Amino acid sequence: MVKTIFLDLDNTLLDFDRAEAAALSKALEQAGITPSAAVLERYHELNAQHWKMLEDGILTRDQVLTGRFAALFVELGISASAQEICDCYEHLLAQEPPRLLPGARELLEDLAPRFALYLASNGASAVQRIRLRNADLTRYFRGIFISEELGVDKPKREFFQMCFAAIPDFSRQTALIVGDSLTSDIRGGRNAGIRTCWYNPDRRTAPPGWEPDEEIAALAALPALLQRL
Repeated sequence: MVKTIFLDLDNTLLDFDRAEAAALSKALEQAGITPSAAVLERYHELNAQHWKMLEDGILTRDQVLTGRFAALFVELGISASAQEICDCYEHLLAQEPPRLLPGARELLEDLAPRFALYLASNGASAVQRIRLRNADLTRYFRGIFISEELGVDKPKREFFQMCFAAIPDFSRQTALIVGDSLTSDIRGGRNAGIRTCWYNPDRRTAPPGWEPDEEIAALAALPALLQRL
């Protein structure tokens, strides 16, 4: 029986992709870069590479946040401050009107009275706190765990150990993490010894060794899944 649920934020509850696209385009324009489809695609490739190195323990958070822009600027031959553009991007991202994914509000309204809900996010603290407040999501959670504030990122076991230690009477046997990322949410949950549920609206296939315990294609399917567990 599940009692405690950890929920990811970006692309699990909030539409991060739309907010990112708008903020990123504006930030690049301030650096004198036209945000063409090719430039945006290359940024996303570099961004994914840098976040994977963070998850693998190769880079620090600060190295990821500035390094993705620095790498892009080198390839484009642009002389711009990666730190300034990173700061600009995060400010713009925080100010983008948050858009909930289909079924997110209804899910939280349903689950919050019946389960102990906790947010578990790898996003930047200043950005996530503002987005949670603007989306009126904070009230659904008994605790909010943001990696920058904890000093360690998903999927590291230490991130989850710090979360567990802050929850009264916590039990791994009755905990579940729900998120869209195989590398941070699902791997992180497995590393920490709790049940995992992959939110997979695109119905991708998990590579061997990365399979979650459970999988849903829509947030509306989670309550029925919880009844079966």
